[in-house]
Amino acid sequence: MKAPLKEADEKLLVDAAQKDPRRFADLYEANFERVYAFVARRVRSRADTEDLTAEVFQQALAKLPKFEWRGVPFLAWLYRIAANAIADRWHLASREQGNPAPDSPSDRPTHIELEGVETRARLYRLVSTLPVQQRRVIEMRFGEEKSIREIALELKCTSGAVKQLQFRAIKALRGQWDGKPGTNTRKAHG
Repeated sequence: MKAPLKEADEKLLVDAAQKDPRRFADLYEANFERVYAFVARRVRSRADTEDLTAEVFQQALAKLPKFEWRGVPFLAWLYRIAANAIADRWHLASREQGNPAPDSPSDRPTHIELEGVETRARLYRLVSTLPVQQRRVIEMRFGEEKSIREIALELKCTSGAVKQLQFRAIKALRGQWDGKPGTNTRKAHG
């Protein structure tokens, strides 16, 4: 997980991106995981999370020339865009379905919400370091909420193999989370 940018570094990146939009990629890289985790916490579907996260960065790039530095982290501005995009999506869906929309998320996430976003972003980062088969099992089991049997059918292996992959992945994630040496999953097989 990338550490949040220091205010001075962040201001330099914002200034550079305002002068040359191609430099926005640096802001995107520095903030993607946190924005993704923020959206994922509020949206059930992975596809919707991906769409909304992309929409947040598209809007941020489009609105960047009007962004004024006020000493508040750039990420807070991105969270506000994300909260508005989520609320807009809910309102649109409720109108299309004739259902009332859930209460709109707050424009300002609480400290506890931000800690949850940081935790989820760190977890996404750690899952991405797992070997391919372990990562796929974790994504299918917990992201897509599939059963062991469904995963086994899709991966064309036994339920026991899926359970073993899941066990190894969770063990590796716990080791990485706790910072224990010897938990580099890139070297592990299967």
